[in-house]
Amino acid sequence: MNNVLALQCSPHAGGVSDAVVSLFTEGMAEAGITPRIAALRDYAFSPCTGCGACSRPPHACVLAGRPLPEARGEEAQTDQAEELFTLIAEAQLLMLSSPIYFYFLPAHFKALIDRTQRFWSLQAAAGNAPMPLSKTRPTLVALTAGRPRGKQLFAGSLLSLKYFLAPLGAGIRETRLLRGLETLKDLRERPAVTAALHAWGHDWGRRLIAQEEVFDLPRALPPNDAGA
Repeated sequence: MNNVLALQCSPHAGGVSDAVVSLFTEGMAEAGITPRIAALRDYAFSPCTGCGACSRPPHACVLAGRPLPEARGEEAQTDQAEELFTLIAEAQLLMLSSPIYFYFLPAHFKALIDRTQRFWSLQAAAGNAPMPLSKTRPTLVALTAGRPRGKQLFAGSLLSLKYFLAPLGAGIRETRLLRGLETLKDLRERPAVTAALHAWGHDWGRRLIAQEEVFDLPRALPPNDAGA
């Protein structure tokens, strides 16, 4: 089964990074693959508080499944970070699309990255080293920035994504780093870029269909047993 997850990581619906996902997934669909699209903004979760609880067995996050601090009443939302980790674990191929704000990833995305601390704690306790790139779930990363210049514009974000993905059994395989895209109009005025993003999705869809890419999937992520 070809299970592809495209994760929209912008807090703003319908913006440039969402359009990048649309172009990529349209290309994939033409090749015969229909990815699952999930928007990070649709999932509610608390940021890591650095409490250190996950450093002790069973290395679970105490926030998982708990009511959010701002939630009130019978319809109170519960923390959904583990739902996102499950989606990532089930994906054969992961595509991440995010804008860059002040040289870094949006706050809600960074909050999810910090929540992977429990996986690092579990890995450290087991004495496991990160998996080599050839053994990890391939991840495609598209970063878009309104700023047209900046030598280190994407450097910090790519480094954080590397260590976000490592304990999840995933690794960056390809990137598309796009500058000067403040609005959808900017993107539409660059037909070569839109065509390339569409072709990117089509190429990966074709490779999945033809099984040209070897996917050596790691084990499923360990459950978060916050009640243990």
